[in-house]
Amino acid sequence: MIGLPAPRTLTVRSADGAELHTEVYGPEGAPAVVLAHGWTCSTAFWAEQIRALAPDHRVVAYDQRGHGRSPVPAPGGYSTTALADDLEAVLAATLGPGERAVVAGHSMGGMTIMAAAGRPGFVQHAAAVLLCSTGPSRLTSEATVVPLGPGGLRTRLTGAVLGSKAPLGPVNGISKKVLKYATMGPGSAPDRVESCARIVHACPRPSRYGWSQVLAGLDLEAAVRELRVPAAVLVGTADRLTPPVHSRAMAEALPHCTGLTELAGMGHMTPVEAPEAVTAQIRELTLTYLGAHPTSKEAGA
Repeated sequence: MIGLPAPRTLTVRSADGAELHTEVYGPEGAPAVVLAHGWTCSTAFWAEQIRALAPDHRVVAYDQRGHGRSPVPAPGGYSTTALADDLEAVLAATLGPGERAVVAGHSMGGMTIMAAAGRPGFVQHAAAVLLCSTGPSRLTSEATVVPLGPGGLRTRLTGAVLGSKAPLGPVNGISKKVLKYATMGPGSAPDRVESCARIVHACPRPSRYGWSQVLAGLDLEAAVRELRVPAAVLVGTADRLTPPVHSRAMAEALPHCTGLTELAGMGHMTPVEAPEAVTAQIRELTLTYLGAHPTSKEAGA
């Protein structure tokens, strides 16, 4: 990634043989952070968090299957079970026995954390989690991408829009306006809209469609209640894809919620729209649950 130190890269093999492109930044032995991106994104989505955290954390970021440099799954390779398998495999490959990390997930990455909640590998390695701009169920019925009131028509139209097989086409003025309306807050800076558009448009169409079908039928309500590690929840108040109703319900249902943060005016792409706020949440978790302190330069900033 431009402007970032060169990562150590590895290919992690998941339970079904799927290969996951994985990047590791920062010094060996430093407190560990593992980043799971969302639907249609990639490791590039976490560039600002990696840049800020890598000087004094070991930061692991991986491309979800079918995204970035991880190959498109074979038929049958799309499921919440696969997401949990993949996270468990990345944790096992990048952390030592008994080593714990703060795991942050955005959107589908948060759903990945929920899906893995009861997995032995997750329980062994997760010290705390950040659930960022995500939700466990009712995604199409609660989304406000389609400007209609709640009801069956809006739900059907939302499902058709998000589950479309149509190509996204080139990144241009029109496509950026569409993406900004659907996924970002109204005040988002043009360079951040451009960054998000390039990441989303790079997602292979088969993977975008395959995961849209999983998300349309998602039900991880029980998994939220099984997520027993300390969990912070963060959402933008202008999020149309996973509106704050999801985050408020998760904060109530989580066994150990450390707090709910609602970022005024921010949309769904919070790690890009509000990178400092997301990084601050991760830092607070590493400080509290891993004993990670900022560098002297940061402490005096």
